[in-house]
Parts: sequence; structure tokens; C-alpha cells
Amino acid sequence: MSNDIFVWIEQFNSAADSISWETLGAARRVADDLGGQVVAVVLGQNVGDLAQQALHYGADSVFLGDDATFKQFRLEPYAAVLTKLAQEQQPAAMLLGASNAGLELSAYVAAKLGVGLAADAIDLSVNTGALEATRPVLVGNVLAKIVFGPVRPQMVTLRRRVFPLPAADTTRSGSITHIAPVLAEAEIATKVEGIEAAANEVSLTDAKIIVSGGRGVGGPEGFAPVRALAEALGGAMGASRAAVDAGWVPYAHQVGQTGKTVQPDLYIACGISGAIQHLAGMKTSKLIVAINKDAEAPIFKYAHYGIVGDLFQYVPALAEEFKKRLGKS
Repeated sequence: MSNDIFVWIEQFNSAADSISWETLGAARRVADDLGGQVVAVVLGQNVGDLAQQALHYGADSVFLGDDATFKQFRLEPYAAVLTKLAQEQQPAAMLLGASNAGLELSAYVAAKLGVGLAADAIDLSVNTGALEATRPVLVGNVLAKIVFGPVRPQMVTLRRRVFPLPAADTTRSGSITHIAPVLAEAEIATKVEGIEAAANEVSLTDAKIIVSGGRGVGGPEGFAPVRALAEALGGAMGASRAAVDAGWVPYAHQVGQTGKTVQPDLYIACGISGAIQHLAGMKTSKLIVAINKDAEAPIFKYAHYGIVGDLFQYVPALAEEFKKRLGKS
């Protein structure tokens, strides 16, 4: 058994998801205290460049699986490789980004290995030679410290945009070990027939600025000013569960306990009351602005700035002013 930390590098079309570099930076931060090295695991097709990038972002070495079966994320081939690596290499810990794929993959691999998993962690530390992970519970009102038992590897997924993105050092180098897939294509039950991307929309999970609408927008047409403000700021549009359940916007925009968990630099809540389910998905945003005509709305307890008034008056005015100041008018 080693003290190394393995980090899965998530990619799409041979481009790394930034959450992977954030996770790699977090691993680098605690590796010395754990007494081990940081080992990146890169799976994909034509991803040799990603292996080099992983070294630049802090990995000491890389396991590279470059094969057609890894081209797009599928649970079966990815989990088979990570499970085999964990059994053969016996690392002290395995870290993944808390993306949709990372959450699915980590849970499956942890179950296969029979080890503990701390999901959606916002901090990592080392105590007496073992990792400790901190994760929010009860809508962020309580922080739980997760301590692992003796079984290894310790598995943790890290929340997006919590850990700083490390600076790339192109002078760093290290060994790259090629690994073969465990499953042949014929043994993989799932197939990727195609991927359809939303056009001209900023990803909620990556957005530094999010403007969300809730029941207070009144209907599908009420999201027009919300979307306009998001576009003026170069951000993404979100929504509360109430608005999604009403069919006003697609589920892909939902922020909250049953939607996406986000942590942008700026979150503007328009016509959102602040139900506990919604707060669970955005409460840790760095700056929260609430616009609601109900001065008693719970959202104001968590907002750094608030406007008590008609969103249809203030949101368009804010959009126009930002367009002027940002030279978009």
C-alpha cells in the first residue's frame, strides 16, 4: 500500500474539464502531508496531450488509457479501469471532481472496492496520516468532517469552484504509463449514439455569474428579462424548482437540492422566495443579490444585497446599465 493520491482527469472531446485541474491542485496541496505522490489517471481517445497537461498542473506521474472505448464517458469501462488500478496500485486516496460523471463513477468504484466515500467535499486536510474531508450538510448550515476507517483507498469527490485552479508549470515532467482497457467494446452494455449540446448557453456548473428566476417571474415569458440580464453579464440563466415544475424552463436550468449545486462569484435571484431546497444549491455563492417584492422572503436572510421591488422594473434596468458599462449596448 502506498501513500499516493490518484486523481481522475475528466475530459470531453479530448479537452479537460477544469474541475479536474482544481482536484489535482487540491491533491497537490495535501500530498506532502500524506507522504505520497500525486498520480493522474487520464482516460480518453487521442488524449496524450492531456497527460502532459496533468504533469504541468501538478501530477508527479500519469496512468494513460488512450483507447476508443474511453472516447466518451461511460460508467462500465471507466469504472473497470479505476477499480483495477486501485486494486493493483493500492493508493492511499482517490479523488474525483464532483461533476455528474464524477459522482456516478466514484460511487460505483467505492461500492466495488468496499471503501468509504466522502461526496461533494469543500475542504481536505491530513490528520495522523489519513485524509479528512469536510462537506456541507443540512443546506450548508452544518459542516461535517468525514474521517475514514483503515480500508483504502479513501475516496473523495470535490465540489466545483471551491478549490483554486493551480497555475500550469510547463517545466514539470514525469513518467507516463500506458494502460489497456479492461473491457472490450463488445463487453460494454451502454453505447453513445450522439451528443447534443445546447447552443449559445453558458454552463451553469462552470458559470461565474448566474441569474435565476423563480415563481415570481409569473410564467415562461417572465424569464425573458432574466435571460437578458444573464446575457448582459456573460453569465448563465438558472431557475428554481417551482419554475421548472411549472414547465416555464427546462430542467437543465434548475438550481437546488434536486437540480444543480453551483458556487458562482455572483448569484442574482429574481422572484425566488428562498425555499430550503433552492438554498441547498446556491447558498455558498460568493455574492448573492436578491430581487423580490416580498420584503419578508427568506432569500433576503442569505443575500449580501437585496432589492425589495418589482423584478420587471429592476431587472431590465440592470441589464441596460450593464450593457452600457460593459460596452454591449
